[in-house]
Formats: sequence, structure tokens, C-alpha cells
Amino acid sequence: MSENVPEIGNSITLDGVHINYHDRGQGNAILLIHGSGPGVTAWANWRLVLPELATTHRVVAPDMVGFGYTQAPPGYQTSPENWVAQVIGLMDALGIAQFSIIGNSFGGAIALRTASMYPDRVKKVVLMGSVGTRFPISDGLDKVWGYQPSRDAMRELIGIFAYDQSIVTDDLVELRYRASIRADAQERFARLFPVPRQKGIDMLALSDAQLRAIRMPVALVHGRDDRVIPFRVSEMLAAKLPNATLHPIDHCGHWVQIEKKHEFLGIVTSFMEENA
Repeated sequence: MSENVPEIGNSITLDGVHINYHDRGQGNAILLIHGSGPGVTAWANWRLVLPELATTHRVVAPDMVGFGYTQAPPGYQTSPENWVAQVIGLMDALGIAQFSIIGNSFGGAIALRTASMYPDRVKKVVLMGSVGTRFPISDGLDKVWGYQPSRDAMRELIGIFAYDQSIVTDDLVELRYRASIRADAQERFARLFPVPRQKGIDMLALSDAQLRAIRMPVALVHGRDDRVIPFRVSEMLAAKLPNATLHPIDHCGHWVQIEKKHEFLGIVTSFMEENA
């Protein structure tokens, strides 16, 4: 990890894609897939829980194509299938045959898609405030995907993400705003989920038949006060996934791993230890 830029970890080039990723710890592997907020990186999303998870597991956390410090060649088409190909290519390159996945929001949809396409590779899945089935886009998510850079807009978004408004500090606003205007970050972000943004939800959704075919254990963690991905979405997913357990988190918004870090880690640790 870079001493000056903690978001920058290791680097590997696969099929012309320069992937920035973090790789810590030893033991059974867990892949962390971040969400889709402006200025997001794997480190920004997981910085509070990655070091603790790495005390008992090997934890891999990449910047997905289109986000952070991962760079793709001109003309690269982002799609759920290509994001899954990035995941599998990275884990192959690291020599990791089987792994569990923790996916946040957008990352949950990629976790589900990976589990659907490569059931022999994925042992367990944790979904946190996840998309992955069709639902009407929320006003909060529409604002997230429609972000136009300014400090005021970033302050509004962080306020939407968080239930506890004390999280919305000047330092965090500045950090995420600066990340959102770095190099070509906003240009790449704007291309990911154009209007009408409902198409982004539908693109990331799996069919009911695909969800019913996912047989590995799935834990769904979701803040009841989530204004980005409504709690109802995890209820829908839990009803369609045959081996799923729903963990509602009270007084919590979209950032369970930040607002309820210890509760989140407790759920994940217990889940990963079950029948390990």
C-alpha cells in the first residue's frame, strides 16, 4: 500500500486492464467488492473493516473497472459479465481457487452474478445494502448516480448514505469530493449509469430463476433506514435466494460497515466460521 495514497495497493495487468487491488492476511480468502458512489475506491469503502478481516482471512479488495485506480483500455465495455471476468481473472492470477465474497450495493450484484456464473468457485456470499433484483430506482440512488461534482452535492450525498448525520464531517466531504474530481474519475463515473438510470438497476439484476439457482449460503445485511437501496430490496432477495439469512440493522443507513462496524464484523465473522 502506498504511504502517500492509501487507496493505492498492488497492481496487476490482465487482458489490458490495469487493476489496483489490496491483498492482506492469510487463510480462507474473502473478496470485497465496493459500491458505486462517486469517488469510491476499494480502500474508501472497506478501510474500517479490511484490516480486521485480514487478521483471520486473506482479504482481496480490488477497484472495479470504471472506479478508483483501475484503468481499462479505450473502448472497454463495462457490464456485469465483464466485471465478473475481472473478478475471476484476478483471483486466478492470485492462485485463489475458492473464495467467499462480501459485496456492497453495486458490489453485491457482482457478487451474486459471480456466484451464479461460477458456483464452484464461490463458497459464501455476504450482501450489504445490495442490488441484484429489479425494483424502482430510489430518489437516493438516482442522486448518487446523477452526481455532478461540487462540495455541496457531495455533502448531500453523504447525508443520504448515512443515518447518523455526525458522520457528515467537513473532512469526509472534502476527501470524497477530491476523489470524485481526480483525473478522469467523473468522466468515467458519468458513463457507468446514464439516464434513464432505471436501466442500471435492470442491468445489474439477476432473473428470479438465476437467484433461485444460487445454492451457497448468503447473508444479507441491510440498514433499515437505507435511503439509497431500500431495505425492501434485501427482503425480496432473501425470499428468492434458497439459502439466505436476512440481518436487519436498526438505526443505520447505507454504510453498515461504517455506521455499525462492530455489528457488521460480528455478523460476518460468525457467518464465515459456520461450517468452515
